[in-house]
Amino acid sequence: MNILALEPWYSGSRRRFLDGLAEHSAHDVRSVTMPGRFWQWRMEGGGVTLAQKVGSVVEGGFQPDLLFATDLVNLPAVLSLARPHLSDVPAVAYFHENQLTYPVPPDEERERAYAITNYLSALAADRVVFNTQSHFDEFIEALPQLLRDFPDFTNMHTVRDIRDKSTVLHPGLDLRAHDQYAGARTERTPRGTSPPIVLWNQRWEYDKNPSGFFRMMNRLDDAGVPFQLILAGKHFYEQPEEFERAFERYAGRILHYGYAEDFDAYSRLLHRADVVVSTARHEFFGAAIQEAIYCGCHPVLPNRLSYPELIPETHHRPLLHAPVLYDDEDHLFEVLRSILEREERPLPPDTLRQMPAPLDWASHAEDYDDMLEAVAEHSLAPA
Repeated sequence: MNILALEPWYSGSRRRFLDGLAEHSAHDVRSVTMPGRFWQWRMEGGGVTLAQKVGSVVEGGFQPDLLFATDLVNLPAVLSLARPHLSDVPAVAYFHENQLTYPVPPDEERERAYAITNYLSALAADRVVFNTQSHFDEFIEALPQLLRDFPDFTNMHTVRDIRDKSTVLHPGLDLRAHDQYAGARTERTPRGTSPPIVLWNQRWEYDKNPSGFFRMMNRLDDAGVPFQLILAGKHFYEQPEEFERAFERYAGRILHYGYAEDFDAYSRLLHRADVVVSTARHEFFGAAIQEAIYCGCHPVLPNRLSYPELIPETHHRPLLHAPVLYDDEDHLFEVLRSILEREERPLPPDTLRQMPAPLDWASHAEDYDDMLEAVAEHSLAPA
């Protein structure tokens, strides 16, 4: 089966996801992409460029059986503008994130037009796929409020229509690519002879709440709790002031500072760390956390958002090891203090590795192929 995949933000985790799908799917996945910049313009006008690219691919001899578009695609625009080339080709809309619930900083207002684009794309698709159950739940919960803002013709029944054709499928990850650097964990200073290493490998942006993370590390430091830091993760604009202040305060204990663009270096950092912490205000999935867990970092995560569904229930509150999920800041302080002062043991690396292992493309690609085949077969069924 020929799959034509559309991604107007071909960068970072979205690029890795699309490349992984194309590499591991049993089907022929052809990618139509645009560079990862100007995300608002990608949603506003990117559909014109994508439709032109679709036309070129089809005229070049690739006849798609299915269209696979991510959430930054204006799917109705692409389907209408590329109509001569797509005809009755069914479409899947895959939501990595959405603009109805993406957290907006306090000094900004949400642009409703982008949320409406997501809504219309979900309506136009034959199947809507969300990357986590929590993402699906919050989208369906937020959608009625978006429609109530319409002055008339709210079409509230479309919420049910979208819900009924939606499913959840966690993203695939190329976790096994980290295996070749597992030796970095055994090369570390023997446990107990140096302070444990705390990892931050998420984006340096508002929704990941770096201020909450450093507020916690400062509190631990004030209490005399020993630790070292690895501060990785990407930032797109100005460097948050929380990181600048942390660099001044912890310079002698920061083992890495800044985005690790090279995969080899990044993987070694993950294997080197002991604990990965999230203080996120919001998380649709959390690929960086899953990678860190696979590389042997004990996770300390909020007991909300996407995290509880991605951590096996048996490890939510381990009996013989440190907790994984925390309820509030005071609980986070106690969990981290107990780990960093070695009062409680982190989960063993082999146990941690198994937690995200089902997401590896080597096995997870089959789940995507099954979904794609089901959509294509349904579109061919007689009415």
